[in-house]
Amino acid sequence: MNTLLIRNASLVATFDVAGRRIENCDILVRGNRIEEIGQDLKPGSVDRVIDASGMLVLPGMVNCHHHMYQTLTRNIPIVQEAELFPWLVHLYEIWRELTPEALYWSTMVGMGELLLTGCTTTSDHFYLFPEHCPDDLFDQQVRAARKLGIRFHPTRGSMSRGKAQGGLPPDDVVQSEEAILRDSERVIQTFHDPDPLGMVKIALAPCSPFSVTPGLMRETVALARRYGVRCHTHLAETRDEDAYCEKVYGKRPYEVMEEYGWVGSDIWFAHAVFLNAEEIRRAAETGTGVAHCPVSNLRLGSGIAPIPEMFEADVPVGLGVDGSASNDSSDMLGEVRTCMLIHRHRTGVASMSAERALTIATRGGARVLGYPDLGRLEVGAGADLVGISLRRLGYAGALHDPVAAVVFCGDSHIVDFSVVNGEVVVEGGRLARMDEDELWQEANHWSRLMLERAEKRTGVDFRRKDGPGLFAPRPAQEAGV
Repeated sequence: MNTLLIRNASLVATFDVAGRRIENCDILVRGNRIEEIGQDLKPGSVDRVIDASGMLVLPGMVNCHHHMYQTLTRNIPIVQEAELFPWLVHLYEIWRELTPEALYWSTMVGMGELLLTGCTTTSDHFYLFPEHCPDDLFDQQVRAARKLGIRFHPTRGSMSRGKAQGGLPPDDVVQSEEAILRDSERVIQTFHDPDPLGMVKIALAPCSPFSVTPGLMRETVALARRYGVRCHTHLAETRDEDAYCEKVYGKRPYEVMEEYGWVGSDIWFAHAVFLNAEEIRRAAETGTGVAHCPVSNLRLGSGIAPIPEMFEADVPVGLGVDGSASNDSSDMLGEVRTCMLIHRHRTGVASMSAERALTIATRGGARVLGYPDLGRLEVGAGADLVGISLRRLGYAGALHDPVAAVVFCGDSHIVDFSVVNGEVVVEGGRLARMDEDELWQEANHWSRLMLERAEKRTGVDFRRKDGPGLFAPRPAQEAGV
């Protein structure tokens, strides 16, 4: 069994229940678990030593919500100032051009950015299945995770309501309920590892309660519970959603989910911006989790979720960088900083400390995704951890509290090293298993190809902020159709 010794960290912030901080500390890893933590350990011969002098060592962070395929459609000019619904309508036209190769490279980019910014475990919500793609499209994401070495909790997403049925997405990117359930069962049987530290775990995730039928919502959660896997969806992200549910169902979004059986410790929702006090109480009572996505919510002007209230009520809360096209980054440490700042604006400076924001990103995220042995550094815990050098200009004058410094300060969010499952996956601030230049080139190639194909098909210039877009189509002769 391989051994790894992290030697002489200036400070280890354990984020265990006691909140211990240990100066001049060593960590011994055997296999994929922490065997010993303390000063001046003498383990004898080890396979590898990392000199962590001058570094802060933290538990690896857990990303609870993402759409990695969107890394190829970041910063599209035509939607830079769009709110959620028009943003979606435009980008669906580009996403229709997704291919297996594009999904693989976009996932590699998202995962690479996460690893470089302190995330060691990530979920992903992939729900877009263009009809021209093969049946095993989802598998490209697992392939990417195994290449980079990140711990992966992908969700097999779904949409069954296209435009013909009153939904937003084009009809050629949605699937029949039979196809969705069949492939959901396939990916569970093929990839899900029930081991507490399994490197791939599967969840099922209709895109939203309004992009699939009520029947599929119920059948999806029944299938998941039959196999003992979790379920995930978007909920209460915008005021428009509140109004839609009140009009169509006569209920608020959270009440709709309760009716479908979608509450419990095996369920987590993305966003939850508009949960009220009573719904927060019921979420805490049932152990229903929330993925807080502050940057995306700000980017799209959706609002600020009541996270301090959820935290105090003991709702399981983790952080999510959300879709790269609604965040324009997969910066995990940047998400922590934004979480701290926006709640100080909404509910006062005392409502969100740097340490609380990091707790949400580490132990909180592990709780939401169901990893009892992650999110903290202690003997027996999983060996997922990151090191950040404090010997940087951005931390000069800030070392009175090194843990808070990496949230308040810094000139980069890139970590110096990252260990996942006992294996080094970031070294010297670079990905250890992938050439970043190659990754950059491939991603830009597939991004350009998708955009060009979408522009040719629609006649829309997605690279113009002042273009007419899809809501005012160009004349046929201008569009080239």
